[in-house]
Amino acid sequence: MPRIKPRTKKPVEDILLTDPQYYFNRELSWIEFNARVLQEGMNPRTPLLERLKFLAIFSHNLDEYFMVRVAGLKQQVEAGVHRRSPDGRTPSEQLQDIRDRLLPLIAKQHHHFQASLRPQLAKHGIYISNYETLQSEQRAYLRRYFEEHLFPVLTPLAVDPSHPFPYISNLSLNLAVVVRDPDSQHENFARVKVPSLLPRFVPLPVALWVLPNGRTATWVGVPIEQVVAHNLETLFPGMQIQACYPFRITRNADLDVEEDEAGDLLQAIEQELRKRRYGGSVVRLEVQSSMPDAMRQTLIEEMGIGQDDVYDIEGLLSLGHVMSLVDLPRSDLRDPPWSPVAHPRLRRLSDSSMAFRGEGEDDFFAVIRRQDVLLHHPYQSFSSSVQRFIHQAAHDPNVLTIKMTLYRTSGDSPIVESLIAAAENGKQVAVLVELKARFDEANNISWARKLEEAGVHVVYGLVGLKTHTKLVLVVRQEENQIRRYVHIGTGNYNPKTARLYTDVGLLSCRDALGADLTDLFNFLTGYSRQQTYRKLMVAPVNLRDRLLALIQREAQHSREGKHARIVAKLNALVEPGIIRALYEASQAGVEIDLVVRGMCCLRPGVKGVSDRIRVISVVGRFLEHSRILYFHNGGQEEVYIGSADWMPRNLDRRVEVMTPVEDEQLAKDLQEILGILLADNYNAWELKPDGRYVQRRAHGRSSVLKAQSVLMELAAKQSDSGANRS
Repeated sequence: MPRIKPRTKKPVEDILLTDPQYYFNRELSWIEFNARVLQEGMNPRTPLLERLKFLAIFSHNLDEYFMVRVAGLKQQVEAGVHRRSPDGRTPSEQLQDIRDRLLPLIAKQHHHFQASLRPQLAKHGIYISNYETLQSEQRAYLRRYFEEHLFPVLTPLAVDPSHPFPYISNLSLNLAVVVRDPDSQHENFARVKVPSLLPRFVPLPVALWVLPNGRTATWVGVPIEQVVAHNLETLFPGMQIQACYPFRITRNADLDVEEDEAGDLLQAIEQELRKRRYGGSVVRLEVQSSMPDAMRQTLIEEMGIGQDDVYDIEGLLSLGHVMSLVDLPRSDLRDPPWSPVAHPRLRRLSDSSMAFRGEGEDDFFAVIRRQDVLLHHPYQSFSSSVQRFIHQAAHDPNVLTIKMTLYRTSGDSPIVESLIAAAENGKQVAVLVELKARFDEANNISWARKLEEAGVHVVYGLVGLKTHTKLVLVVRQEENQIRRYVHIGTGNYNPKTARLYTDVGLLSCRDALGADLTDLFNFLTGYSRQQTYRKLMVAPVNLRDRLLALIQREAQHSREGKHARIVAKLNALVEPGIIRALYEASQAGVEIDLVVRGMCCLRPGVKGVSDRIRVISVVGRFLEHSRILYFHNGGQEEVYIGSADWMPRNLDRRVEVMTPVEDEQLAKDLQEILGILLADNYNAWELKPDGRYVQRRAHGRSSVLKAQSVLMELAAKQSDSGANRS
């Protein structure tokens, strides 16, 4: 990223806060986040198989980045768009800068895998072997494997005047093959697609683990494309195999749905999914660096791309597939296992039967009535809290209605099963399923149909908006009154990601929150145009204005000589208007700490602009996903949680919710979480004014503080103390 241009000091009133030099580029900032992921894969302090995991995540992240972000920039260039980003770059300039930054990162990833991780894995008995190094018995086994499992499903496709160049599917691994006719000596090009439904690494049986120096093996396998490549003569009998090189393409995979013209949104999304699979322009071609120029040029011309869309790879293509090796039975090479603990106030509930037990100590609703409950995943169990809450609501005879938003959930979701059970039990169940949740569209369509078949009222959201908020509303008859219970969270209702992502959630039966959620669901499912809410900040209705007002309030407090402080934990900070407000607050004297996991377009530490703003990113074993906001407010502290990052799409094109946490103790708990993250000197990276991220290290006598480990210990201690009190 470019460094700040030297400039003379100006009075605050003369500093133009829209100047591009005060903003980092969104796309390049994302690459810097992925570079931090890669660094975890290269960090010797990280257990070996965890390093392999981070290398795989780096590759998966890049795939999605090209399919969506790079594809979007290329579309802008093709459409002749020259509008500059807040940092002053045109789309074409961004594409060039992206390539310039990615080339060394990709080279670093593959070199580290080849030169460091593979040898270290081998020392621990995990061998990703090359076909050329195998012994005769091992090759004979793989020959039989090829004949029995691969040959029947492979389809060699010739390219000649009577056979046009075949369609290459997105993210598929392929072999470009040159064969020679021994009679005519004429060379022909062919393509062989490597089967994606078979394991990328073919394991050898234990009996064939012939290892040097009598070493003990945990696993021995060979990349599947090498097995295919060394048995090509079976696919081309009578021909001479001249050359064979792997390649892989990435296509534009962003959905383009004209909702105003889509009479049936579900059907329209299904059609777009087929286009994603079978269509979309090529945005990246990955080839083995040793591929000859002539073969490379053939692929470039047939794909309709330029030289800058080609990425040379040293070694194996598509390292995302090494994720399949992370779960090998070597716990000594992974992080210590962590099992989420029961929330101390819900521990007795989690230990009892999942069946509804009525009022009393085992009644979930009684716990919430006594006091709001703050949940922190994956430190605290999702299944014994959120999942249990929805399950009990589904089976409680006093519950009348359940309303919920579903953005992403797992393929075998117990929550969806509870919603179906609720409908079968005669309750009114309404679920907003977001069909446009990127790369989860097919899964959500499947669940939407299953819910509809069970009698659940399924809504697909609002035209032009994604419903990203995470909400549950349960309406319950209690004696002579109706009471509403709510869950407002930062993470998806997905029990699998709840074990991997850090998220917080609030369970409450406060009247104002229940009334707000009732109004919001009417907005989502009906024709309501609710513009005011009692407690909630809702996008795109009032969230942007409320956030700006909260930041400006801190600035005013500082001008009045009061202590002023803002702490925000986010996934991304991109919105220029919010960034300008933060700059103005810093100029006014507000101390600002930002914990931004991914993209951050704000430039901290610039004299006269952002002197009082500090930014860190925490990248650890769990994906930091929670959004927590703190405002000092002249001593009347306010804390908010919710689903929204500070990005244009979250504020303008999505339905998002941020809720205040009004229970004083729970607000202190959230402040403690923020404090622990800010003190991290193990997984935290500091963003410098020039755009570099520098990893923190403990110095001198200071002890290592690893925030996620501290939060695990804290959760375990709290759960144990709750058990002792019960």
